[in-house]
Amino acid sequence: MQDQSHKNIFKRKEKPILRRVFLSHFEKEYLSIIIQQFSHFKQRAELGIEQLSEDELHWKPSEESNSIAIIMKHLSGNMHSRWVDFLSTDGEKSYRNRDSEFIDDYQPKEKLMQNWEEGWNLLFSTLENLKENDLLRTVTLRGQPLSVIQAIETEVAHISYHLGQILYIGKQLKDKEWVILSIPKNVSENGIRKSIHIKR
Repeated sequence: MQDQSHKNIFKRKEKPILRRVFLSHFEKEYLSIIIQQFSHFKQRAELGIEQLSEDELHWKPSEESNSIAIIMKHLSGNMHSRWVDFLSTDGEKSYRNRDSEFIDDYQPKEKLMQNWEEGWNLLFSTLENLKENDLLRTVTLRGQPLSVIQAIETEVAHISYHLGQILYIGKQLKDKEWVILSIPKNVSENGIRKSIHIKR
């Protein structure tokens, strides 16, 4: 009977290699998708912000609510804290003054957009420079360890939450003048299918 042991050894060695190749592909794909997702968030927010005047950016639905300017300021502060030295320092930097982000100091629109861009540039620069193996590493946020993927997904949830606020407040302000950024109401199913078909 022919000895099959060498084949079994080969199979045992083959599986970890295949698994590593698969994971490497997954990690590359994940980083690409995440960067696209954040780009989409930024674009949607800016399409809303562009429709508003400086005064409208500082308008608050109520005394206890945040204006779009405050939300922008908060997101800028958050991104500066999270993405500077992302892999080597805590995501909540000691120099961050989070409470001050929720005080509207009535910065002009140009200044708001400058800080906004700086925050996003940090986020994209960090993500674009991550290696596949970095996704397996551990970082800390407020002293608590979490995986790099967890840290990224936490930021996805945080920014998408505030994106919804920005667009909701903008629609409240502009009412019928608001340019809808998603599929509008009363579009027929055939119209949606046609739109999707054209985009493809």
